[in-house]
Amino acid sequence: MKIVFISNYINHHQIPFCEALREEKKVDFTFIQTKPMEEERVQMGWGLDAERLPYVEFLYRDEYRCRRLIEEADLLLAGWSEREDLLEQRLSAGKLTLRISERLYREGQWKVISPKGLLAKYREHTSHRKDEVYLLCAGAYVASDFHLVHAYPGKMFRFGYFPRLRTYADGELEKKKRQTAKDGVIHCVWAGRMIPLKHPEFITRLAEQLKKENFRFHIHMVGSGEMEEEIRKQIQEKGLEKEFTLYGFLVPEQVRDVMEGCRIHLFTSNHLEGWGAVLNEAMNSGCVPVANHQTGAAPFLITHGKNGLLYRKGSYEDFERQVKSLLSHPERLETMSGEAYRTIAEKWNPKTAAKECIRFYENWTRGEVNPPAEGPFSRAEIIRPDWF
Repeated sequence: MKIVFISNYINHHQIPFCEALREEKKVDFTFIQTKPMEEERVQMGWGLDAERLPYVEFLYRDEYRCRRLIEEADLLLAGWSEREDLLEQRLSAGKLTLRISERLYREGQWKVISPKGLLAKYREHTSHRKDEVYLLCAGAYVASDFHLVHAYPGKMFRFGYFPRLRTYADGELEKKKRQTAKDGVIHCVWAGRMIPLKHPEFITRLAEQLKKENFRFHIHMVGSGEMEEEIRKQIQEKGLEKEFTLYGFLVPEQVRDVMEGCRIHLFTSNHLEGWGAVLNEAMNSGCVPVANHQTGAAPFLITHGKNGLLYRKGSYEDFERQVKSLLSHPERLETMSGEAYRTIAEKWNPKTAAKECIRFYENWTRGEVNPPAEGPFSRAEIIRPDWF
């Protein structure tokens, strides 16, 4: 069984899924990278030596070979690549293709009225609605966007990004968190680029209010970016130096180490966050997330009140209220922490996604579509961005 995954470049959020496919004995797997990674991403710690990955081919070095791999694949996973021409022959031949996409209309679904945009979407997606092409939705609102352009009717499934899974013996993760906590202080973590769409300023505003109300907490902020200087200035001006630890950029494994010692994950990205793999990482580390419902990953991964909390439409006020509810009832944290971990360890992880991918293909060869009830490859419901 030949599986080919084509995308702009391979990164640390894709590698675990790719390696999980490659480990399956029945699978001959190849990843095709269509362009070098941008320097900004490399500086963020996303850089890796793709040359050392034996299953990676480079379109910009040998396009002829890559085109042959695409045509000969039993199953093609097609991410974003800016090379729609690479798929034309395969789609025309009716060969099985699974597109992977984030949202079409992050800025607002009103953009669907653009005639030029509709024409492009028709060519790339709607015109193939009856072909053997399906959509893997990397975000909870992707299906709603594609529904607006009448693409993939009945053929949209949940997907996402699958960072490397860490597993722990019974009680091991809880022990790490208790070692960090002292004198009843609850440790929280925020991680990401310090840019406007991720709202790091919510965190300093939150800390100021929590301190006024005598909550016992400490916030770990991981990341850098254009707003870092302003965040550091706010911390100093508000007299919050003792309540914060700032790390700058860390490599992904170091970020996980920080998360393991924290109880709560503060996920403040706005509606422009297509997925947000940091949420997977934090939940895998047993952090209870407080997340904006507008982010792509949050409605797929979080069951409100069970393994995390959602706040409404990017509202700072609701965000603050949800965080206070956890700090006021710390007895809830251990149970919710365990549920957050199990969500990733049992469902939303690379190995499960790979096995469901193979199962999807095998069902397809028998003329069946038999998706799981939840997790990767379950049916993607039409969820409007303002549903919460």
